[in-house]
Amino acid sequence: MIYLLVETLRTSWGWHIPAVLSYTSTRMLLAAITALLLSIFLGPSFIRRLYQLKIGQTIRTDECPPLGELHAKKKDTPTMGGVLILFSMLLSMLLWMDLQSPFTLLLFIATVGFGFIGGRDDYLKVSKKNTKGLSGKKKLLGQLLISGIVALYLYFPPAAEWIHFGNWFQPPAAREGYDLFTLHEYAARLFIPFLKEPITIFHGIFFVFAALFVMFVITGSSNAANLTDGLDGLLAGCAIMTATAFAIFAFVSNNVDLASYLNILYIEKSGEIAIYMAALAGGCLGFLWYNAHPAQVFMGDIGSLAIGGIIGVTAVLLRRELLLAIVGGVFVAEALSVILQVGSYKLRNKKRIFLIAPLHHHFEYKGWHEAKVVVRFWIIGLLLMLVGIASLKFQ
Repeated sequence: MIYLLVETLRTSWGWHIPAVLSYTSTRMLLAAITALLLSIFLGPSFIRRLYQLKIGQTIRTDECPPLGELHAKKKDTPTMGGVLILFSMLLSMLLWMDLQSPFTLLLFIATVGFGFIGGRDDYLKVSKKNTKGLSGKKKLLGQLLISGIVALYLYFPPAAEWIHFGNWFQPPAAREGYDLFTLHEYAARLFIPFLKEPITIFHGIFFVFAALFVMFVITGSSNAANLTDGLDGLLAGCAIMTATAFAIFAFVSNNVDLASYLNILYIEKSGEIAIYMAALAGGCLGFLWYNAHPAQVFMGDIGSLAIGGIIGVTAVLLRRELLLAIVGGVFVAEALSVILQVGSYKLRNKKRIFLIAPLHHHFEYKGWHEAKVVVRFWIIGLLLMLVGIASLKFQ
């Protein structure tokens, strides 16, 4: 809104407004600061309201008694704190992003859609109507529906036209003689970290598999983040690092000179993605003020499913799905630990690989203090973020 207002006053009314307010880097900083301050200053009143509504975390001891014993003191701590993060992000979007960009629309759909699924799940749990929340099938169906919208945008021409898409994907220095890539030519490419040239793997009918791959990445990212949200501050801290990495990639992809220097594709308007990733990092940082150990509020599925979904959508729009496996390595490890645990239990006569899954609970059950587990996972997340960013240069 402020961005459009500034542009209108400058172009249509001839007002002399500093151009710096339109710069992507400026709007990234302002979006991050806005989300951060909103989360911090609205936090106390929001937490009090959750207490009044008695929206407290339930600790289930029937399925996992050891975990119930470890986390018994967390019983009745307010949950659904993810509302605070999503609100701060959406307000930052409204203020600082280009509301006419298709990237903005897709990220808005992802935020609201995944937030609704997670919110419905949380509501069923805290209202005692169904302590298990949404069934796995309903949750998965909703996630596939939202990720399918992104897949339609990339691989179904009428959908792209409906979202007002132009020829925005260009190779380095495209304005100096290179041909433009169409949306579908770009979507057919798979970019591998540390490799200079992308590989083209999706042609013709294989676009169906590409669409399925997109849906898998987004849905998997959403669920992986949800599994990571099990200790105070763990998901918020890791999300900050992952969002920061993607913000940097989106920012350099939006600058034709930087894209040419780094030998990556120039993606016009991808700066809007960078701004939203900055808002995500800011919102999570502000939320961490209250979510750090010992947590005053929990994120809930409304936050974890949405954060994972937004990060997955970002990876897909930037065509950096494999980069997500690096910078989001903590999420991947958490999801794999559950998959391996379940597979081992079913295929190896109830034998387990880990003491308990997801992975963070394994270390907690081994005797590590919760705060130590979280900080060490943060350190790993920071290292993976740096490795991902380094791939820009080492290719």
